[in-house]
This record gives sequence, structure tokens and C-alpha cells, in this order.
Amino acid sequence: MTLATVLAQLATAVLALHLLGLAALVGPQRLVGAPRRVRANLRRVAPTLAVLVVVLAVNGVVRDVGVELSWLIGVNITAAIHALEGGFVARLQTFASPPLTAFFSAVYVFGYAFLLTFPVVAYLTCEDARPLRTLLVAYAVNYALGLVCYVVFISYGPRNVTPEAVRSLLYANWPQAQLLTGRVNRNTNVFPSLHVSLSVTVAFVAARYREALPRWRPIAAALAGTIAASTMYLGIHWATDVVAGAALAAVAVAVGTAATASPEASGPALDDPNTWYDRVAAWIRR
Repeated sequence: MTLATVLAQLATAVLALHLLGLAALVGPQRLVGAPRRVRANLRRVAPTLAVLVVVLAVNGVVRDVGVELSWLIGVNITAAIHALEGGFVARLQTFASPPLTAFFSAVYVFGYAFLLTFPVVAYLTCEDARPLRTLLVAYAVNYALGLVCYVVFISYGPRNVTPEAVRSLLYANWPQAQLLTGRVNRNTNVFPSLHVSLSVTVAFVAARYREALPRWRPIAAALAGTIAASTMYLGIHWATDVVAGAALAAVAVAVGTAATASPEASGPALDDPNTWYDRVAAWIRR
């Protein structure tokens, strides 16, 4: 199986999930007037989208030399994380079964791709551009800070550190996944988990702008939690990476909220105490 085949499978699955999500979560009524709102929102977020594209481009270039740079200036924290956690991931894998492995593998690859792309499409149909702009800014912050962390910190995942105790369940279940993950991942780039940080970012934005897509919030939260669990179950990340990823998401959403909020705009106030990351964003704005 080639990379093109794997990408085609991924695109087909994500497209099907998008169509289902648009019908069930956005709804036919909003979709009727969607083209006008999509065009307007694209104009509004064009500068933010350009920044994200630049960050992704830099990320792609630096990632190729980042490992070498990291070994020159970075700090290897693998032993510290292993000493802190011990055999937590290995104990988690004692619950492994073929159906559970297939489920978490699908969530890690297909569910993750859907979770990151669907809100971009769905928020384009909203009258308010703030949810989309906040999400794009938060994505850019995630990738930028994540890249810095990958250069500063050297960390191998549990499947690399203790292969006798932690199995690489993703590749054992679906070997073709290596064709995809090998393009974007490096063995030393596990702290923090960008899978977790980006997934939790989506959940935080869905909660922050819950009125924009009310039915999306619980689904985003459930998917983000399941993806976080999958990174450990599959032996890819430590629990420490997961916690750090969630913290990175909180910072990214706070920055995104602070960068896009306006006092005149409708929706929850920036200093609304309902969510703790709103208070962080309010502090940043001050």
C-alpha cells in the first residue's frame, strides 16, 4: 500500500464524517444561506489564515532540521518522564484487546483529522467570525510553541523507551499508518503531544463559543478525550505529554480569544467566569 492510497482512505473517511457532521450539527437551515457567510468569513479571517499557513510552512521546514538542532541545544527529558510515570502506559495496555485497538487506532488517525478540520468548515457558516478566527489563531500558537518545545526538549515515547513492556499497537494493528505518521512525526518529538493540544484546543473553542454550534460541544469534548486516551493506549505518548498538551491548548485558546475578542461583538464576554481559560485571556488582554 502506498502513501497515496492511505491518504485517499483518510480523505474519504473524513469527507464522509464532514457530510454527516454538516447535516446533523450545522443543519439544513443554516446551510441554505451558507455560501454568503462562507465568503464573508473567508474575507474576515484571511490575514489570520495567512499567518497559520506561514507557521505551518516554517514548521515543515524546521521539522526536517529540528532533530539535529535539538541534539545540539536541547535537553533530554526522557529519563525524567520515565522516572515520574514508571509503568503507567504499560499498565494501561493491559486492557488492550483487538476491538479496542482498532477503535483507538481509527480515532487517532481518522477521528483526529475530522476533529481538526470540521470546526473550520462549520464555523465558516456562522454569522460571527470570532469562533473561526480564535480557532485559527490557536492552531498557529499550538504549532509555533510545539515546534519550540520539540527543539528545546528531547523526549522519546514509551514504545521506544520500554519496548519490552509497551507495544506499538497502532503500527501492529495498521502498519500502513507509518506511511502517514512518518511524514509528520519524529521519535524525539513527543513532549508535548500536539495530537492532544490541538484536539483539546478544538474542545475549548467549542465550549467558549458554545452558542455558535451547541451540538458540537459535547462531541468535540468526547473526541478530544478519546484522542488523548488513544495516544497513551497506543504507546505513543506518556501521560506527561498529554498533560502538557492540554496546558498548551489552554494557552493557545487564551491567546486566540484575546486576539479576536471585541467588546462590541455578541456572545459571552471575555471575562465571563464560566470558563477558566476566559479569565486567562482577560489577564493577557490587560
